[in-house]
Amino acid sequence: MSLSHSEPVGIRIENLGISFGDTEVLKGVDLDILPGEFFAFLGPSGSGKSTLLRAIAGFGPEPTGRILIGDKDIAHLLPWQRNVGMVFQNYALWPHMSVWRNVAFGLEERKMAKDEIRQRVDDALDLVGLKHLAERRPSQLSGGQQQRIALARTVVVEPRVLLLDEPLSNLDANLRVQMRRELLELQRELGLTTIFVTHDQEEANTTSDRIAVLDQGVIQQVGSPIDLYDKPVNRFVASFLGTANILDGLIKHESGDSVFVSDKGLMLRLDGENDGSASLVFRPQNAFIQHSGDATNSSDNSQLQGTVVEKEFLGSIVRYMVNVQGHQFLIDDIHRRGNPEFIEDSKVKLSIDADSQVVVRY
Repeated sequence: MSLSHSEPVGIRIENLGISFGDTEVLKGVDLDILPGEFFAFLGPSGSGKSTLLRAIAGFGPEPTGRILIGDKDIAHLLPWQRNVGMVFQNYALWPHMSVWRNVAFGLEERKMAKDEIRQRVDDALDLVGLKHLAERRPSQLSGGQQQRIALARTVVVEPRVLLLDEPLSNLDANLRVQMRRELLELQRELGLTTIFVTHDQEEANTTSDRIAVLDQGVIQQVGSPIDLYDKPVNRFVASFLGTANILDGLIKHESGDSVFVSDKGLMLRLDGENDGSASLVFRPQNAFIQHSGDATNSSDNSQLQGTVVEKEFLGSIVRYMVNVQGHQFLIDDIHRRGNPEFIEDSKVKLSIDADSQVVVRY
């Protein structure tokens, strides 16, 4: 026998609000998570991502609004009535119990038959590859092994939804990479709708089908990792996801062309944008650096004169900071052995890929 699960369920959150005293932590959150999706809540500390996850689990203050798993509103049910499984940041394993007993604990509390408990626990330990450590105590395990046991203890009760609250944050960098792969493989094998809370963009990008970016208790944008990176809807998302050059200014029309004029007077050509206040965003890899030649500062995006302020060698790339008319642009140049580098204070020419520019409104 192996662990079995019902059909994956979707999650719908409608106008969800949570306050701690007079402090509003979540503000009218609306969100749809698809059945079987690996979904991430991503945001800085204090953004509300863990509060939202804990609201789904049933921990924390009484919310306003609705949380539907399938077609059932669980917002006001007790945690053990919701049939969701949660893996905590610190794993919360019982130190005095063996690995086997830790995994069996939830089933024993449900008064299941001993034979079924034995089979389910063995299956769960097989699933995470740790059946051979069944008699050890948590203190005798590595961090990665403890995390696997916490996962086994959660999935053994066959929850309808799996909730992961920064489960990799206590692991070292190399082990985090390995464990996020294992997490994704486990989720795909079980077909569980899974929500993963993290502040680490790389973890969210490499595991998630879609991501909700939160800031100050509000969902700023929902989309696939690539969509969020390439098409941010506002300044916060652009600056939070990866490295971005962001200019504030105005869009206006000159001689029938759309032109962005920065707050320092730098002009860049655009395609078909409406006039008004805006920020212009482009990524470091979407601009190109070369020796200056005859470059001039004009609205020609391939003729921007700049001066190298500093450089960083990052292995596969060299990142330059280039001053262009008072703006400090970050420009990534692919490193190849033998390629000439641009020294500090040298004059360079920049060209910005117009197709990669994104306009976000204030």
